[in-house]
Amino acid sequence: MPDPNTNHRAVVQFRDLSRVYLHGGSEVIALDRINLDIHEGEFVSLMGPSGSGKSTLLHIIAGIDRPTAGDCLVLDSDICQLNENELAQWRNEHIGFIFQSFNLLPVLTAWENVEMPLLLTPLSRAERREHVRTALRIVGLEDRMDHYPRQLSGGQEQRVAIARALITDPDLILADEPTGNLDHHSAEEVMHILRTLNQEFGKTIIMVTHDPKASQYGTITRHLDKGELLPLE
Repeated sequence: MPDPNTNHRAVVQFRDLSRVYLHGGSEVIALDRINLDIHEGEFVSLMGPSGSGKSTLLHIIAGIDRPTAGDCLVLDSDICQLNENELAQWRNEHIGFIFQSFNLLPVLTAWENVEMPLLLTPLSRAERREHVRTALRIVGLEDRMDHYPRQLSGGQEQRVAIARALITDPDLILADEPTGNLDHHSAEEVMHILRTLNQEFGKTIIMVTHDPKASQYGTITRHLDKGELLPLE
């Protein structure tokens, strides 16, 4: 069967990538010589037991963490060579991150939380308003825009967080256990939204999850174990 991504560019290319931490005077290998290609338009589920290196890998893709060794090309940029200011600007332009714990600011409304990343852009107030309304409409929360996080359910909070991740139209959406704090129904709602973003909006999504049901929403699943990326089955 031909590879459906042969004509799609590789948005992540890791070669012999390793991440080693020092802990109590000992070396802990979080990632061990990872070779990974992720193509535009894929929805990749990264699975593995706790401590397998899933979140470390995601954080390196996002430029939040740096590898100890190896090559890391993301969206044609050698992010290993960027300084902190360059990385911050690169992240703002290209990455949308969804956290397990939502990371919403409690003193801001849903609208204001979603708008925050746009305050770093040259968009006018009217343009920002239109972008925020569109993002909240996509996640089904246009009628909750004036609510504070404490007035929302966990599932609604995560949907606000997805709208915030979407607001700058990023090239990559990275999700770290996006259903980890949600009940079954809310988790399904969130995963349906992510699948829609992938299938209808063409977004490339890389998601860390321990939930086999959530992983099934992806187009490809990769497994990590003790820092090693297992071969595709």
